[in-house]
Amino acid sequence: MSLLWSDLFWVVPLVGIITLLVVWVYYRGVRSADPGDEKMQEISQAIRSGAFAFIRREYTSVGWVLLVAIPVIFFVLGGASTLSFIVGAIFSLLAGFIGMNAATLANVRTAQAAKKSAADAIHIAFPAGSIMGLTVVGLNLIGISVLYLLFPDPELITSYGLVASLVALFARFGGGIFTKAADVGADLVGKLEEGIPEDDPRNPAVDR
Repeated sequence: MSLLWSDLFWVVPLVGIITLLVVWVYYRGVRSADPGDEKMQEISQAIRSGAFAFIRREYTSVGWVLLVAIPVIFFVLGGASTLSFIVGAIFSLLAGFIGMNAATLANVRTAQAAKKSAADAIHIAFPAGSIMGLTVVGLNLIGISVLYLLFPDPELITSYGLVASLVALFARFGGGIFTKAADVGADLVGKLEEGIPEDDPRNPAVDR
């Protein structure tokens, strides 16, 4: 019996679907948590706007790179690998968007929950932090499974993994720059507005 029709094969997309259901439960739980008072929500919205401005710019840059890479993949590896490359790109970018959405919703809700107890804060922060990783796993298990159903060729994983690594590379570099800028900005606000020394532990927004 081939791998395609074996019972073991169908476990893979099933695990992907279950994983996405867990993501949906986590997301609903984070979204339904208390977002805090008006001032906290105002700050949270500013952070959210900045984060999505960053991700729009990053995805625009990734898009231009993909436009150059897709014809190269097509002529070198063929149509099936090109489709795998495109699906991998879409799912990887979608996972990043979902993760950013969850993170920017969770930050203010975690801060509000921390007013009650550390345990309440963890009950929001842990699921929110899990959403990104679980989304990557769930989407990619489903994506690779569907591609294998269409084109039973294990080599498709090569082009799929190539674009996933490419998107991750942009996320690592861009995210590092963005977070460092946010760290410096928070440090400056603490010094200029509150008179707190650099990297002082009383400023919760700076690195320890």
